[in-house]
Amino acid sequence: MAVNPAMSSSTASTAASSSAVRALALELKGLAEDPLEGIRSRLVNEDNLFEWEVALFGPPDTLYQGGYFKAHMKFPTDYPYSPPSVRFITKVWHPNVYENGDLCISILHPPTHDPQSGELPCERWNPTQSVRTVLLSVVSLLNEPNTYSPANVDASVMFRRWKDSKDKDKEYENIIKRQVQASKIDAEKDGVVVPVTMEEYCMKAKKPSWSAQDSIEMDDFYDDDCYDMDNDYSDEESLSGDDVSEKEINDADSGNGEES
Repeated sequence: MAVNPAMSSSTASTAASSSAVRALALELKGLAEDPLEGIRSRLVNEDNLFEWEVALFGPPDTLYQGGYFKAHMKFPTDYPYSPPSVRFITKVWHPNVYENGDLCISILHPPTHDPQSGELPCERWNPTQSVRTVLLSVVSLLNEPNTYSPANVDASVMFRRWKDSKDKDKEYENIIKRQVQASKIDAEKDGVVVPVTMEEYCMKAKKPSWSAQDSIEMDDFYDDDCYDMDNDYSDEESLSGDDVSEKEINDADSGNGEES
């Protein structure tokens, strides 16, 4: 009996999508129970696991201290085998952020061989990465941009001039400070108290008060006729095919990303 290629493709796509839903539900639940320092995350739409809104608080003792920077993360249907994309919706002047807010960072580049990029394969996305590793890389990149392959050339030149002048050339610094001040207006509108001391920044709430979601129930994202979460995650055995096990997702949380 001949197999319809269109049906095979559709079946594969559905399997990949269900695998992504499992992975994202586990990561969202994990971040709700154990939030990252200086980062808050929630769904843009509570019915869609493939688009998140994240807020990054500017780390203390940096130019970004007191800042409240929001971004959208969009995930492909074959996540975690392909990387998400990150776009800032708060205005950010940064060497590695395009004018439209898109973030350019090695960890978000597909794991293809591209000699022209100057990136090593280990610096690019791989399925052991996770939302945690991405967000930690973004926070690190805020204060330590990559100026060798910038997305915003003007910001890169300005940053280098500021660094080389040992803080005497204030152009870059003044732009960042203005954006931090502007972001505080958004924080006030959202009812968010931005941490400004290291103690406040490192304080972890068990549930992110910034999020409108008081609780995250993984069952909300599954059709009971299609998925049985109790059966899927009753032990540590890997799921077959494109499925991703809880053990694999937990392992992914410990992966380390590198910026370009």
